[in-house]
Amino acid sequence: MRQWMQTFALATRDYFHEWQISVCFVLALAAVLGPMMVLFGLKFGIVGSMIDELREDPAKREIRPVGSGRYDGAWIERLARRRDVAFVVPRVRSIAATLEVASDRAARILPLEVIPSAEGDPLLPPGTAVPEGFDRVVLSASAARKLQVGVGDGLTGSLVRRYQGRKERVHLPLTVVGVVPARVFGRDALFASVALNEALEDFRDGHAVPALGWEGSPPGRRTYTGFRLYARSIYDVAGLEAAFERRGIEVRTQSADIATVQRMDQTLSAIYWAIALIGLAGFSLSLGASLWANVDRKRRELSVLRLVGFRTGDIVWFPLVQSLYTALLGWALAVAIYRAAAWGINLMLAPQLDAAQQVCRLLPEHYAVALGLTLGASVLAAILAGLRAARVEPSEGLREL
Repeated sequence: MRQWMQTFALATRDYFHEWQISVCFVLALAAVLGPMMVLFGLKFGIVGSMIDELREDPAKREIRPVGSGRYDGAWIERLARRRDVAFVVPRVRSIAATLEVASDRAARILPLEVIPSAEGDPLLPPGTAVPEGFDRVVLSASAARKLQVGVGDGLTGSLVRRYQGRKERVHLPLTVVGVVPARVFGRDALFASVALNEALEDFRDGHAVPALGWEGSPPGRRTYTGFRLYARSIYDVAGLEAAFERRGIEVRTQSADIATVQRMDQTLSAIYWAIALIGLAGFSLSLGASLWANVDRKRRELSVLRLVGFRTGDIVWFPLVQSLYTALLGWALAVAIYRAAAWGINLMLAPQLDAAQQVCRLLPEHYAVALGLTLGASVLAAILAGLRAARVEPSEGLREL
């Protein structure tokens, strides 16, 4: 260990003593690594932002059935147990899922689409109360604005049917427990429990709803015409779409947009890594040749070290230590170049971006990967010089004395 520490100290002193040559090595590395980091920062920032938008937009994970089908409760439950399904609830007929809603603050009655909802609904903002029972509902932002109501306000819902030759209208007291932002859902709508959706369909079909005191004929076997389904992630959409197609169920998804972004990410990644590998290979060869020449230039000094007791393994560490210094200092300078370039790019494009959005950005792990690759390239470069140093004989020092 003592011998190795002496080698480390001598290599360090020699590296900083010939600071002009060392600075050239560091600048050469930074000139290669800095632009690569900027390039990857742009790739990660642009494509990463697009992928983040896909992940954060629930509409991209939505899978909508085309037309009407016949699905029972057991089928919906089996679907909910799939690992790639994040949320699913059954839907009743669209013609039955409507409700006329009035408030004391608005002059008009607003017909609203009633959407089934439950715990875990991706359209409900975090912290929003879940629609439950027959009276707790969530409004879309546009519906809340037109009805001039907010969370905690009361509403009155009404629906009409023709039953046994006479027209019947019932009223339903409702309480607003949440509002869905316009950026998430733009239409006039009311989010309600599955139980309320079923009650609306039963009433319009002439069936009784005992829980609400609505009279009618006994309800039959329950089937649903559709469902609301959201995949667990954007990467599960294509698999679910294929699974539905195998069952003969036609669905609509955003899989084409997701696939386009994924292909763009793969293409840019392939281009980047090709450029990075070529650049690192070129730098490794250049640094290796420089270290080789440096060993040849210092053969006399290295042979003297062999004469005073340094072993071959200790001499091999000499160019390796200097190569690692170049890697660390070059990486640090490349990071500084990247940070300055990224700041300028993001500042220049700030008017076209959202408040927290960045076109050029890297994560902490990206810096670590860049350092690891740089150290690996420097070690490869030092191997050639190390082999050259190992062949220096003590007798060469004797001939020079």
